Amino acid sequence: MFSCLVAPSGEVVRSGAYRGTRGSELLEQEVLKRLATAKFIPAIHNQKEVIAIFYGTVKFAVVNGKPRLRIFANQELNEVDKESDFIGPQPYIDKDSKFTGLHYPETGSTVAVTGVVELALSVDAKGNLTNLEVLSEEPPLLGFGDAALSDFSGAKFIPAFRSGQPVESNVKIPVYYKPSA
Repeated sequence: MFSCLVAPSGEVVRSGAYRGTRGSELLEQEVLKRLATAKFIPAIHNQKEVIAIFYGTVKFAVVNGKPRLRIFANQELNEVDKESDFIGPQPYIDKDSKFTGLHYPETGSTVAVTGVVELALSVDAKGNLTNLEVLSEEPPLLGFGDAALSDFSGAKFIPAFRSGQPVESNVKIPVYYKPSA
C-alpha cells in the first residue's frame, strides 16, 4: 500500500509505502522510486485543481506461471481482491475543506516516535465526511488518535467512484505521523 500527496500540478510532493507483505521489500522500493518521478492527473474540485492525498495498493502475483502487477486506486482489501474499479475517496486541501494536512501532536514524550492511526471514514457521494472514528492507534496514549480526528474533522473529499460515478463509501485509511527531522 502507498499514499502520496499530489500537488495541483500532478507532481508527487511526498509519498510513503507501508503494510508490505513478507518478501515485498524490492517491490516497495520500486514503487517509491516510481512515485518520486510520477505525474498524476490532478484532483479537481469545483473546476479547480487542488492538493489531494491519493491512496493506492500495488498487488503482484504469479498467475498461470506469469508475473502480474496491478495498481489499485484504493486500499480496501475486499475491493482489491475482487479487482474492482473502485476508486477510494481523497481528502483535499482547499478553502472549503478544513483539512490542512497532518500535524504531528505534542506527545509529551522526550523520544520522537512515529505514530500510526487507522481511521474509519464514511464519505457521501458529494465528498462530505459523514462519519469519522479511530479504529486503532499505535503507540497508544500519545495523542496520535486525537491528532488524526482533529486533522480529518471537517475534511472534504473527492468522493469515491465506482463505474465512473461518484458513490457513498465506507473506507479505512492509515494515517502515519512522523516527527520532523
